This record gives sequence, C-alpha cells and structure tokens, in this order.
Amino acid sequence: MQKLLFNILALLLLSHSAFSQGSQIKIANNSLAKLQNSIAQKADAKKQLTIIGEGIKAIDLAEKDKKTKNWPETWAIKAYLSSYIALIDENEVNADKYFQSAQDALAQAIKLDKFQSNTELINAADHNIHVKRLRKGTEAFQQNDFAGAYDLLKNVSDFMPTDTLLATNVAICAQNLQQYNDALSYYIKAKEKGAKNPALFQSIANIYASKFETELAVKTLEEGLMLNAYHPLLTNDYINLLLDTEQYDKATRAIETSLKTDKRSKLLFFLYGYLQQNQAKNIATAELSYQKALEVDYNYFDALYQLALAYIQNANQALAQKDTKRFTANINRAEYSLLRAHDININHKNTIKLLIDIYTRKNRLDKVQELKRKLNEF
Repeated sequence: MQKLLFNILALLLLSHSAFSQGSQIKIANNSLAKLQNSIAQKADAKKQLTIIGEGIKAIDLAEKDKKTKNWPETWAIKAYLSSYIALIDENEVNADKYFQSAQDALAQAIKLDKFQSNTELINAADHNIHVKRLRKGTEAFQQNDFAGAYDLLKNVSDFMPTDTLLATNVAICAQNLQQYNDALSYYIKAKEKGAKNPALFQSIANIYASKFETELAVKTLEEGLMLNAYHPLLTNDYINLLLDTEQYDKATRAIETSLKTDKRSKLLFFLYGYLQQNQAKNIATAELSYQKALEVDYNYFDALYQLALAYIQNANQALAQKDTKRFTANINRAEYSLLRAHDININHKNTIKLLIDIYTRKNRLDKVQELKRKLNEF
C-alpha cells in the first residue's frame, strides 16, 4: 500500500513538473498573442512593454528548466520579445541590453530549430534585429563614426540587398576607413541595383583611377553621363580623366558636346582652347575659346596667360614669314594680356619672364631691368 501511494505521488509530481514546463511556454505564447493585438490596436509603448514583460518572465523560467531550455520555441519567443523591446524601449541602456539578448537568443533558436517549426518567429526576430542595427548604424554614420556604422550597416545591407542608399552609405564608411576594395564592392552593388546618383559614379571612377584601372574609370563616368546627361561635376571628372590619360580626341569631343548646353563655363572654353592650341595646333580657334572664357570672367588668369602665349606663337610665325605688321600686332596683344595677368597674380614667374622677353624685343630696357629686379626678389 505504501509503495502504491509512493508511485502515485511520484506520478503527480512528474505530472506537475511537465505542466509547469509547458505552462511557461503557454504564458509566453499568450503574451505574444496579446502583443500582436496591441500592435493592431496601436497601443502605446508602455502598454506593449507591460505585455512583453509577462512573456519575458515566463520565458526566463522556461529557459532555466532542464527540458524547455532545449526547445527551439523557447529561444525563438525570447528572440522575438527581446528584439521588440530593443525597438520600442526609450531607455537606451535597457534597449541595448535586450538588443544583445535578442541576438544571442536568435543564434540559439536557429541552432536548435532543426525542423524549422519556428521559422515565422525567427524571421520576425531577425527582421527586428536588423531594424535596430539600421537605427544604430544610421546614428553612428550621422556622427561620422564610420567604423561603428560600417560594422552595423554592412550587416543590414547584406540583409536588404536592394536598398541602394544603404549600400552607398556602407561604401562611404569603407572609403573613409580606407578599405577601398570593400567600398568599391558596395558602390557597384548600389549601381547594379539601380542607383543613379552622379556622386556614386564619381566615387567608383575615383577608386578605379587610384588603382590605375583607367579604362574602367572612364567607362564608369560614361555610364554616369548616360544616366545624368551634361551633369557638370561628372563632365569635369570625365574630361579631366581623358586629359590626364592623354585621350585628347575624346576629350575634345566631350568638351564640344558640353559646350552645346553649357555656354557659361569658363573652364570648358579654356580647356577647349588649350587642346586646340597644343594638340590640334589651331591657334585661331584657341584664341576664340580663350576670349569666350574671358567674356564669362574678365579676370580669368589662366585664360589671359594662355591667350598671351597664343599671340606670341602668332608673332613668331609672322616673324618667320617676315610679316612685321602682324608680328607687332600680336606682340602688342600679348603684352596687354600679360599685363592684365600680372595685375591679377603679381608673383607668377612665367608671366614676368614673358614680359621681359617682350620688352627685350621692343628694346624697353627700363622695363626689362624693373621686371628682372622683381624676379630676383622671389
């Protein structure tokens, strides 16, 4: 009889233990259901946190139980509830605590959920964790904490691969950290997903250029211009790259195209004149281009200096042809341009040297001595 009573008591204790184990998970699940209803009813954060608190208490007990601590459901619920607290709790310290707890619980849930019976909860928790990472990463990015932002946003970008702004921000972080290969990877990712921002193409081209991959840099800028026709910064980068790599014919065509729409760019007129003067050897066209640049900016030093050189070239040709009248006219024009240039930049040595040369030809020895004294002062 005593043995029978002992067996019944043991059975009752075992039954109570099993009920206790399952009841904590049931309370946590009820908390989940209440939370979903409160979200649908747009309840405030305080009420939602109270509901979640019930579930967290229950799941903490389930976590400590020898049996339910190995249930994937335990960890999936904990991951979701913790991740939600991390999103809505205004207490930053508490939110960060539950953010870490959510990540740990999620890793355990994924490890234990071999039959994928908790996929919905796991995915929801994962989503919330990435939203929190996005918030923290964006805050770090805005504070120029590029190392912190990179660690957070890189993960989110991999989770949200179609978000081009996010990929671009990750690339900016990597670039500031001098991780140029990673920066290039995320810039290209943004481009391939449809980003059209001109600055994006400039950044890609600059990285390629720094790696001496000139053809890829040129191609990237051309792609950018196809999507952002006549964009001034893209155009300038494109033309400068062509000039740096001595692709003069291509540069000339690019400038001609740009001048059809931008008739107030002194730089474009200057560059076109420079190419005509030094590559095409078309001095007359070069003079016109420099004069156009000076119409935009009367005191444009570079245009005045190059225009003077063009006049000197014409003067030398006239001298070779013994055309005294044309020689004198061009020397006088060169002198006028150089004097204007000298007024703008009195310390430019080459301007002074050219003026000395002109006054020597004119036999103005007083001017020659005066300018030589200035030159010796440098």
